[in-house]
Amino acid sequence: MTNLDATTMVMVLALGNLALCAVLTFYDDGPVRPPALAAWALSKQVQAGAWTLLALGSFGVVPEALALPGGYALLFAGVALEAGAAWESHGREGWRRPLALVLALGITAFFVCYLIDEQGLRSVAASLLLGAFYLLGAVALASGWREASLLQRFLALLTAALALVVALRGLSVLVLPGGWRWLSSELLRQLSSAALYLLMLINGFGMLLLGRERAGRELARLELVDPLTNVPNRRGFFNALGPWMALARRPGLPTALVVLDLDGFKRVNDSYGHPAGDAVLRNVVELCKRQLRDSDLVGRLVGVEFAILLPRTNLDEATLVAERIRAAIASTPVKSERALIAMTGSFGVTILRPEDSTVTLFQRADDALRAAKAAGRNRVSQAGHTPAEV
Repeated sequence: MTNLDATTMVMVLALGNLALCAVLTFYDDGPVRPPALAAWALSKQVQAGAWTLLALGSFGVVPEALALPGGYALLFAGVALEAGAAWESHGREGWRRPLALVLALGITAFFVCYLIDEQGLRSVAASLLLGAFYLLGAVALASGWREASLLQRFLALLTAALALVVALRGLSVLVLPGGWRWLSSELLRQLSSAALYLLMLINGFGMLLLGRERAGRELARLELVDPLTNVPNRRGFFNALGPWMALARRPGLPTALVVLDLDGFKRVNDSYGHPAGDAVLRNVVELCKRQLRDSDLVGRLVGVEFAILLPRTNLDEATLVAERIRAAIASTPVKSERALIAMTGSFGVTILRPEDSTVTLFQRADDALRAAKAAGRNRVSQAGHTPAEV
């Protein structure tokens, strides 16, 4: 590759990263930018600055002695930030300190190589370091492979392949300085430049597409899950209830439904504020889960009313479960900023019947719940039942 070709490629990479930064300025990522996306956007700005500095050095605008080491140091930092953002998007929030240490060691090694040999050894170090940092980002994309989408898997594989091409240029100078058969050193330089350009594109628009994909999945999840308590909402609970309603028409072990309503919850919001009320609701869900099996399900129907599905449980067994939950709520006050908040709950218990619809099922459970309220609250009441349900 001639010096003109090299200058042109550096200029293309500089303009491409600057254009991507401009796109990110107008990218709608919601009222609050997620930390991973903020780190990734910063990485693109740093890379744009790095390639711009290298381009200015190629044109003689900035002295080469300043542009080369400074540009490559910024480039390593930008690609390392990009890899860290990929890790943070997968829940690894402790990436900053170890990555900063690795980056410092890498930049130091590059400066040493630059002082020893401004051309050959510097190119080797740059290629190997860039390839390593890009490969680190590919590993982050490949984490959770089984649950990953096709887009995420494609980006992980392509990023890894291109990172190896970039690193191969440095390895070839060390191992095969004259090339090997048709794979000449000149061809490797061209492939490495093309790989850097493709990495800019796929790590740019690919990450934006992944962000949109994750946002879509989260919206779909929120249609079925209550965001405050992280349990199924009314729609999610009814979706899970459907198959058990069908099984209730067949002979076999019964399935129970428990409806729970917190007693006097309005006073909590009025006296201590809504944050305290939210803490109470989360605490109630946690207490319920401690008394339930993995196969059981608790959901938030509306407000302070919850439902609990107990597969393969008869009426008396379900009543015992409800009684344990009632006792746990009554004996576990919730600590708020202003006071300890004591709560109680009333429960209605019933069994799924073959002829039930969701309307008749919940009507029967609500009747039992109202009976518990009428009897003084903080108690469990069974719905009217047949002898076979006991």
